[in-house]
Amino acid sequence: MMRIVTEENHEAERRFAHGVRVAEALLFATDQPLAAEDIARMMPAGVEVDAVLGELERLYRPRGVNLIRAGGKWMFRTAPDLGYLLRRDSEEPRKLGRAALETLAIIAYHQPVTRAEIEALRGVSTHKGTLDTLLQAGFVRLRGRRRTPGRPVTFGTTETFLIQFGLNRIGDLPGLDDLAGAGLVEGQVPAGLHFPLPSDDPALRGDEDPLEPDLFDIMTEERLDALAGEPPLDPDDGAPPRTDDRNGQS
Repeated sequence: MMRIVTEENHEAERRFAHGVRVAEALLFATDQPLAAEDIARMMPAGVEVDAVLGELERLYRPRGVNLIRAGGKWMFRTAPDLGYLLRRDSEEPRKLGRAALETLAIIAYHQPVTRAEIEALRGVSTHKGTLDTLLQAGFVRLRGRRRTPGRPVTFGTTETFLIQFGLNRIGDLPGLDDLAGAGLVEGQVPAGLHFPLPSDDPALRGDEDPLEPDLFDIMTEERLDALAGEPPLDPDDGAPPRTDDRNGQS
């Protein structure tokens, strides 16, 4: 009996070790973060992907690259204390200006939020180019339309935003106490001041309507549907009989 149990344990350990190697290979081979569900499909029978990823994260914790979870997905990244070694050779990313950072912070903490609400919180008007920059960077997305006069568009953050800033979920954003502890809040914090609990739930709120399809796209689809119902064109229909150029006969 003891021998059978030992053999079973050995086989379970072998499958688990193989699962760790499989997950490691998948994460190194891809240029995109992977969800645990994607990795689980490749696991040996009986091997739990959460245990595998936990073991892999432990193994790489002291190394030059770390396994991290951001945006609910897993990826390898250079260890934070070694990032300076790669800055010379890496292309300097385009930095966001102050207006874009302020706008992004407001969207992250207050989403879903409209442009007018962003301007009210910032105290200044928001240039359209600022929001365009955030949309092009993939940090911000259009969510829906607010059920108010004018039906303004609402904005929210994206998975790209979470990955770029190393956040597993939007709730990992620092709160007021965290910012004050890091010395990012000057002076005494006014009584009653607080940050809202951020949420990036993709489901529309009760005061949001879905975005309408673009009018040009609607017209294009309607035209394509109309053409699909028409008989194909006959190039010879109604055309005069062809003449053989060599002998002048039709």
